[in-house]
Formats: sequence, structure tokens, C-alpha cells
Amino acid sequence: MQEKIGKITLDYKYYPGEDFYCDGDVEDELLEIVKNHGQGELWKIIEERAKWPVLYHLSPLRENIVDWIPMDKDAKVLEIGSGCGAITGKLAMKAGSVTCIDLSKKRSLINAYRHQDCDNVTIHVGNFQDIEPELPDDYDYICFIGVFEYGQSYIGTGNPYVDWLRMMHGHLKEGGRIVIAIENKLGLKYFAGCMEDHLGTYFSGIEDYAGGGGVRTFVRNRLEHMLEESGLQEYSFYYPYPDYKFMSSIYSDERLPKPGELYDNLRNFDRDRMLLFDEKLAFDGIMKDGLFPVFSNSYAVVIGPEIEVKYAKYSNDRAEEYAIRTELGLIEGRPAIRKWAMSEAAKEHIREIGKACGDLTKRYEGSKLEINQCCISEDGTWAEFEYIPGVTLEEILDSFLEKEDWDGFYGLFDEYVERTAWGEELPVADYDLIFANILVGLPEGAAMEDAEAVKASPWTVIDYEWTFGKAMSAKEIAYRALYCYVLENEKRKKLDLQQMARRLGMTEKEAQDCISCEVDFQKFVTGSHKALGEVREAIGNRVMKPEKWLYKFDGSAKEEQVQVYMDRGQGYSEEDSFFVKDAYVGENRIRLSLEVDKAVKTLRIDPAMDYCVVKIEKLMFNGIAVEESRKNVVVNGKRLGNGSYVFATKDPNINLKMDKLEMGSQNRLEMELEIIRLTEGIAADMAGAVKKWF
Repeated sequence: MQEKIGKITLDYKYYPGEDFYCDGDVEDELLEIVKNHGQGELWKIIEERAKWPVLYHLSPLRENIVDWIPMDKDAKVLEIGSGCGAITGKLAMKAGSVTCIDLSKKRSLINAYRHQDCDNVTIHVGNFQDIEPELPDDYDYICFIGVFEYGQSYIGTGNPYVDWLRMMHGHLKEGGRIVIAIENKLGLKYFAGCMEDHLGTYFSGIEDYAGGGGVRTFVRNRLEHMLEESGLQEYSFYYPYPDYKFMSSIYSDERLPKPGELYDNLRNFDRDRMLLFDEKLAFDGIMKDGLFPVFSNSYAVVIGPEIEVKYAKYSNDRAEEYAIRTELGLIEGRPAIRKWAMSEAAKEHIREIGKACGDLTKRYEGSKLEINQCCISEDGTWAEFEYIPGVTLEEILDSFLEKEDWDGFYGLFDEYVERTAWGEELPVADYDLIFANILVGLPEGAAMEDAEAVKASPWTVIDYEWTFGKAMSAKEIAYRALYCYVLENEKRKKLDLQQMARRLGMTEKEAQDCISCEVDFQKFVTGSHKALGEVREAIGNRVMKPEKWLYKFDGSAKEEQVQVYMDRGQGYSEEDSFFVKDAYVGENRIRLSLEVDKAVKTLRIDPAMDYCVVKIEKLMFNGIAVEESRKNVVVNGKRLGNGSYVFATKDPNINLKMDKLEMGSQNRLEMELEIIRLTEGIAADMAGAVKKWF
């Protein structure tokens, strides 16, 4: 009837004797992993195996969805549908006792072996309806994380979701809470081309599950109706981003996301996806129109007394010693911001933030740049900052860039350089002085498009986590701020980084060195393990852009078409190629800006469908100039010299050896070509006159 795995108890009183659902051999693989490897080894295993089920079930990032919820050390928690224990360990760490229910014995064993050192966890294996009558009525928290959508299977009544809520409310103590995490069937990612999470089909939720199936997700309005029908009047909605599975931040109605914040949207860990539009830009428009709660990819619903946390952001895909959580909430009735260490190792990092506060305050004393003061807990668990209202410098610069008010933009950037350069000779520097980390306290009624009002307002550094005890060039820090600014938003590509480097008095080499330093810094922050985006690339699911396929079938066999092929190790194919819309910016000029995933070995660009001469005028990868040589560039034409080639073929192609370049989690190739079409005879004569590659 019972089994002990380490300190965990498994109760088989209601186990039917066989598992009625199973993911196949991967569950045996998961069981083997947790039997033979500790928690600290799981991320390395995830990287090595590069499989969606291993990532999904074992990633510690899954715990974020409950980590932000405050629980007393003696809290009593019920976890329904605990599965392989994605959140069980975090609940056990936060609460006094955790009772798990799951129908699968195999998954419950995985959970038990994974958390066998937890002495406050009991796992009931069996059908929920058989176990439920014996559950007590004094739980502080009941968690439905990725489970509520299966209500028809769990309850089976005519109104299963409402009946389930009523049933579980009866097992709460007074003042207890129910926590539901569930996808929004109208989440923006589904419109943009992600498959429905449970069914693996396109647009199923958007089409109101017309094809049937035993799972249902809901929009906010429908969830609210269910709550009210269940007699539950006290509840709060939260919005996990990008979704609840691998949540990196969570918002509330009191703190909704701002334009520019939601840029991490490639969430196809489990399947291929289409990319029908830029979700970042779509989210920006949705937020401006006040519709984010309608299109949030996921919901977290807290039923019961309101939680004081209004916003949380996770930085725990870093090296362990830098893993933190940033929260906005009410502390003793006042809004404040806290950064929490998410491991013992990260406490030293928190203490360093306190030291940075003092050092930067001294550096900028007497300047026009203020430092938001912080205090550190005695044990280094958290750093607390005053909440300061205002507008980020990033938002303000965006407003000038959108209108192409270059005088205003340059004027504010120069102001930024002047303020941040104060005391640059001193041995202390905030490397992360990006525009989003500076808050401008505009007076009431002042518009952020008023450059003079912005300059006259107080500027406060609100985040100085990456402060180093050495002097750093102000222009280096400013150029990094520009580089990060442009990298995060396609709309900002109109800003010419080379021109801005010259404005800072930097040489091309100095700018390239800054970008190289940034690559090294990101590796320093993530440590020895891969970032989540790199794991997604290793799993290998594709991102397909149908808009680019359309040019194959639009009936316009124009010679002025640029086609791109990507070889990921299996050679080139038409299926893995696309035409670049608007690549021609003039009769004789081509401009390309391409995202290149890490799996691409060689990239082929066909500049035209005609005999031609092509000159490569610009070739940059991740902001660094690429040497134009046979080591990096191979063509099916003849080289004339100085980046020019003649093609005596109607199928000219330029092949770039991407595996010779340093790849990151996000990569961009920029290229500018001059092209002149030739007759077949002239092209042949020119090619014949070239004796060798020189």
C-alpha cells in the first residue's frame, strides 16, 4: 500500500494496478536520469540529451511559476496532477507539507527519486475521484499547474470545471488560496503560428476546439464566469510571460508590461512552428491599446486573498552564483522592489549590489545622475530598493526614434553620455548602464517627447547589478547600451550603429572590440551551461516563415529576386529556402539583414536570376566585419578583386561558411551588394578573362 523512496512516501491505496497514460520510452529515460543524477546535474543532462520531454519535465525553470508565491514555512499544500515533479521540489522548499496526487505510478516514481531528500512530501498514486473524498479541508494552497484544462477527464460531469472548483474550495482552510496556471486559448503565440500545446495542431483554441478533444483552455472572461458560477468572488489574475511553463516574468493588472519588454517569443521547444508576424511588435501595439490581458499567452489565477507581489522577473537561467528574482510588491504597505538570491551561491552577488550602491553614489556625487539607494538583508538573501515612478530613458528614446526626430534623439543621447561619463577615471563602473535602467522623473503634465523637459528632469539609475571595481571608458559603456538597444527591437534597426560609434569618437576596431566584450560578458553571466534559447536550438525544431514561401508561388518570376538557402548539415533544399522581400533597395543595390540560427553550417545567397557582376560592399555578422576571403566566402563565379565577382550563369550564388564564425544564441547577418546585370556573352568573356582567384 505504501513505498518509501528516500524520505518520500508513495501511497498506492487507490492505484488501479496499471498506468493509463504514458509518454513511452522517454519516461524510462527520465527515471534513469533521476535515479543516477542529483538536482545539480540536471541542467547538464538537459543540454546533452537535447530532447523536449527531458527539458519539460526536469528543467528547474519550471519552478518559477510557483516560486514567486509567498508561503509560510508551515503552509499545507495540495498539488493536483504532480506528474514528474516539475514544481514539487519548490513547493516542498517553501511549505511545511506537500500532498501530491497523480494517476501515473511511473511519473510518481520519477517525482519521488528526484526529490527523495524531501521529508515533507507524500504522493498519492491513483484516480483523483477515488482519493478526493479522503482529503482534509485545511489546505493553505491547492495548485492546478497545467491541470485545470483536463477537467473533463478528472471530473466527467456536465459542468466539470465549475464542479471541480466548488469541490476543491471545500478543501481549503479559511483564507486559503487556489492557484491555477493555464494557457490562454487566444494567446498571441497561437495567432503567430505556434501549435496548440496539448493537441499539436494549428489554431485549435482560436477555432474553439472545433475538432473536439478532451482538453480545453479558456480566455480570461470565460474563467471569470466559471469562478463566479462557482461562488468564488475573490481572485486575482496574473500573466506569466512568455508562458507559464518556462516563465521568465509575471505581470499583474497593477503592473502590466510596457512596450519594449516582451521580446523573448520563440517558444517552440516541443514542435516546429510558423512565424506569421513579429510577436514583439504585435505585443507593443496590443499594450498601447490596453489589450494585453486578452492576448497574454498564459494565465495564473490566484483564488482567495490578494497576494502582495505585483510583478516578478527571473534571471535564473544564469550561472548559479548570479541567479536572482526581482519583485515589485507591497512591503509594509508601501511599494518597493526586491532582488532575491535564488541560491546560497547568489547571496554574495546580492551583497555586491549593496557595495555597488555605495561606490556608484560616491562616483556620481555632484553629477546629474542619481543612484537609487538600496539596503541589504543581514544574511544576503535580498536587496531592497525604493520604488520610483517615472519613464525609462529607453521609452523616451523610442518615441524620438519612431518619429525620426534625429535632433531630439541625438541630443538626449549626448545628454546620457555626459551624465554617465561623470567620474569615469574612478575605479568603479556600471557596465549595464543601458537606457532601460535609467528612470526619468518627468514632472506631471510634461510629455516625454519634450526633449528639454527630459533634460531638466532627474535621472535615476534603478538597476546597477553589474558594477565592477575598475575604471571603464564611458564611450564603451555607451556603445554597449546602443548595441543592446538596437538588438532588442527590429524597429530600432533604423539607427546606424556605425554613425553612433563615430559620434562617440570610436574607431571601427573599438566598436568591434566592444561587441566582442559583450559576447564574453554573456558567457560570463550564463557560466558553463547553455541559455534556454541555445537549448531550444539544440532540440532543433524549426521556425518557418510562410510569408517568404509565397514568393515561390506568386507567379512573378522576376529576375530581381534574392533567394536564401540554409544548410543545417543536410545540404541545401528548396524546402529550406526563402525569398527576401524588398531586398532590392534600388535597381543596382541589395540590402539584407538575416537572422541565422546556430544550426546553420553554410548560408547561400542567390542575388539574382541572371548573369551579373556583384560587389560585396558590406558583410557583417553580429556587428563584426567578416573578412571577404575563400575561408569565409565561396561563389560559383570568378573573383575580379576587391569583393567583386562575375557570374556567367543565371543561377549565381554566394556561399558563406557560417561554421567558421562565432555563433551566439541570437545571430544576425548584414550584407550590402552592388549588382549589375550582364548579357550572357559579356559575362562569359569577363569570366574567361579571369585566370585565377587572387
